[in-house]
Amino acid sequence: MVNAADTVLAQRESDGNPVRVAMVGAGVTARMIALQLATPIPGMRLVAIANRTVEKATQAFSNAGVPEAEVVLDLGRLEENIDKGRASVVEEPNLVCQAGNIDVVVEVTGTVEFGAHVVSTAIRHRKHVVLVNAELDSTVGPILKFHAERAGVVLTNTDGDEPGVAMTLLRYLRSVGLKPVAAGNLKGMIDRYRTPETQREFATKYNQDAAKVTSFADGTKLSMETCILANATGFKVGQRGMYGPKCAHVREMAKLLPLDQLLADGLVDYALGAEPHTGAFVIVHEEHPRKQKELAYYKLGDGPCYVFYTPYHLPHIQIASTIARAALFSDPTVTPLGAPICEVITIAKRDLQAGDVLDGVGGFMAYGLIENAPISAKQNLLPMGVSEGCRLLRNIPKDEPITYADIELPQGRLCDQLRAQQDRHFPGETRLEEGIKSNS
Repeated sequence: MVNAADTVLAQRESDGNPVRVAMVGAGVTARMIALQLATPIPGMRLVAIANRTVEKATQAFSNAGVPEAEVVLDLGRLEENIDKGRASVVEEPNLVCQAGNIDVVVEVTGTVEFGAHVVSTAIRHRKHVVLVNAELDSTVGPILKFHAERAGVVLTNTDGDEPGVAMTLLRYLRSVGLKPVAAGNLKGMIDRYRTPETQREFATKYNQDAAKVTSFADGTKLSMETCILANATGFKVGQRGMYGPKCAHVREMAKLLPLDQLLADGLVDYALGAEPHTGAFVIVHEEHPRKQKELAYYKLGDGPCYVFYTPYHLPHIQIASTIARAALFSDPTVTPLGAPICEVITIAKRDLQAGDVLDGVGGFMAYGLIENAPISAKQNLLPMGVSEGCRLLRNIPKDEPITYADIELPQGRLCDQLRAQQDRHFPGETRLEEGIKSNS
């Protein structure tokens, strides 16, 4: 399907019927995506950007060489502009979700509660949804995927982010008859106790949000990305937080993860400090002696495990492939199989006091670790994605996990309602729902 997309898109361009894309969000990543999509890609058009600060959305279009984007206030005008090939900017994301002539909504806010509203509305209006939002996907991706299937649309995370890069490679390897037993990321460093203050200089230098880069440094984003990959593959984690062995090159991962766990369930994990320092990897297992000999001849090692890797991840470029696959073939790049396989749980970054209100992903108070879903459910652990705004009911020592029994939830949040739906829909996951009910 990936290889067919360019041909189908070229025909859509020739027919004057491009895939029409709207984007919600206008941060750094969104602006990079806008620049790429507005090139334009043959057979695809970025027709609208929704953002709470319309000036940023207008600037995103302007930076992409589209200076005449119009600020639009109503649905009729938005649909008219799309029909006439004029770019639009809106403050209200519901407009792009409701527009009848938009095919795909790309959600790029990195928020959970706001993002949940956007994605739920897009699905209700039968729009394919591409997530550039690991925070949302790792928290309520399985139930959103269920709603998308029921509406007859695709919900997918994106190629270019590590879960999509790994899944694209993994699906290819399966298609040629190999047996993937692990997949994951390459990570340069992790310091669980980084904060927006320690990351402020770096964030300023690269025009990034301090909380966002904190979530990279403290490993929360890594856990969210590998959780997405686990939910899409059925692979588990070998231990809370993964193993993350240090190695010089990612190919060394072939011998650094427990073989019994690889063969039993498959693993998601990461290589720490390994060349090529970016991209994603997949480990396959091959026990046939003759095939092992051939793989050794082609310099992939002695086996029985072999590492394949993609030495880059370029979300702003590779997202076009995900958009095309969703719109043209109803093919998600990376999406949950069903029930959650893993969760990202909330761990105290420092000693916390009763009455403290958690500041969420990339904050001063907590970091996220990936855990197998049955353990998370049994221990009633608080998902990192819903932690923001929760008030602590007791003191929590540094590095201790936070449970639903330890917190009071904010009132009336959609993300909590979706978590409750997720618990009800997938058997065996009722403890989290009970925790939500007892504290709401």
